[in-house]
Amino acid sequence: MSVLYKSPKVLGAKPSEGDHLPAAIWLRSAPWIPAALIALAAGVLDWRYRRIPNWLTVSGVIVGLVFNTILYRWPGLKDALLGALLGLGLLLPFVLLRSLGAGDWKLAGALGACLGPRQLLSVLVGTILVAGAMALAVVVWKGRLKRTLLNIAHLLGALFSLRMPGSAVSLDDPQSTKIPFGVAMALTVVIYGIGRAAGKM
Repeated sequence: MSVLYKSPKVLGAKPSEGDHLPAAIWLRSAPWIPAALIALAAGVLDWRYRRIPNWLTVSGVIVGLVFNTILYRWPGLKDALLGALLGLGLLLPFVLLRSLGAGDWKLAGALGACLGPRQLLSVLVGTILVAGAMALAVVVWKGRLKRTLLNIAHLLGALFSLRMPGSAVSLDDPQSTKIPFGVAMALTVVIYGIGRAAGKM
C-alpha cells in the first residue's frame, strides 16, 4: 500500500542502503498477508462451492481497514477506504450485467481494503490475465471457442451500449462456461504477494 509510515518514505519503494532490511521487507509486504489469507480462503470456497460467502468478504473489509489503520494510521485508513471503493466501483458494471458474481465483487472490495487502490489495480489486471488463461483452456478443452468469442462480443456490446445482455451470455445460462473468478484472484494475490516479499514487484 502506498502510504507514509512515520518517516517520509513511501511504502513499496526499494529500501536504501541505510534502511534496516528486515523492517523494510515487513513494511513492504505487510498488507499482502491479510490479503493473501482472505484470497486463499475465497479461492478454496469458490472452487468447491462456486460461491464466496458474505462473512468472509465483509470480514475482509473490516480486517483491511483495521490492519492498515493500526499499521499506518490515518494515511492507511484513507488508502484502505479508497481501495475498497475502487474495487467495488470498477467491478459493479459487470455484476449488473450478470457476468460476475456478487461474491467476486465483494472480494475485490475486501482486497482493496487490504492493499489500497494502487496495488488493487495491479491485482485486478493480473486476475484478468489469469482468468483469461483459465477460460481459454476450458473453452478449448470443451470445444466451445467460437460460441465463447460470440458471447464475449455480445457482452462487450451490452456494456458499451449500457444495456443488459441476453440470458445466454450471463451467469443465468446453465450452459455457459463459468470461470471461478475468485480462484483466479487468489492465485494472482499469492503470486504478487510472494513477488512483493521477495522485492521483485
